[in-house]
Amino acid sequence: MAASTLAQTVALSRRSVVNIWRQPQVWVPSLLFPLLFAALNSAALGKVPGQLADRFGIHPFGPNDRFVDFLFVATLTQGVLFGSLSGGSELAQDIESGFFDRLVTTPVARASILVGRLAGSAALGAVQALVFIGIFFAFGARVAGGAAGALVLPVAAALLALAIGGLACAMAIRTGSVEAVQGAFPLLFITLFVSSAFFPTVLMKGWYRAVATHNPLTYMIDGMRHQVLYGFDAGQAARAVLVPGALAALAIGLCLVTLRSRLASR
Repeated sequence: MAASTLAQTVALSRRSVVNIWRQPQVWVPSLLFPLLFAALNSAALGKVPGQLADRFGIHPFGPNDRFVDFLFVATLTQGVLFGSLSGGSELAQDIESGFFDRLVTTPVARASILVGRLAGSAALGAVQALVFIGIFFAFGARVAGGAAGALVLPVAAALLALAIGGLACAMAIRTGSVEAVQGAFPLLFITLFVSSAFFPTVLMKGWYRAVATHNPLTYMIDGMRHQVLYGFDAGQAARAVLVPGALAALAIGLCLVTLRSRLASR
């Protein structure tokens, strides 16, 4: 049984990864849009860190006052958030086309269906992280934490992709609608902007600072950003990995509950 379940999971995972690869319209925007946004932000706000250092003697954007280094993690996170919805959209498409119903009538393990679909999201998130690392390195960004710090980034990205992909898959199972899954995009966009992704929380005020400070994405982003700006730190690395890992576990649990409910109602 264990060997059969593993074989099923591998087969469905391969199908998910191949489906995403064959649809560049799914993953290309999640690479290009964050890079375009980073370019616009750099052009508009690139001098802010130096001005703060000169006038007030503070360095909220890192010790080197390099805005491109500060944006590094924000761009990576933005790309992963956008790309992770693809797994839920593909699952909703399977439900709409009837493939999901045919699949659950076979003796395939139910967990394999979800794990296989989420594997595509996790793989896309890790690849996106590596692509962003290469592009930002080409434009002068550096990871102060070296190889150990750089390794934290794709691991955290893959776990975040699992978390967002899990929520998208739960929505797909619950609604069976591609449009409903894609409608979650604005919510992800808002969640990202109400965090420390594009601006340090120490420079925020009022309710916005309170919300951003307690946003789970802020804990993860700050942990990843520490590896880029200050150097490798085991505690910060643990935060960067454990926060999306916990969210992924909750999302996968929600998926399983939603799947069980859908199958019970058949």
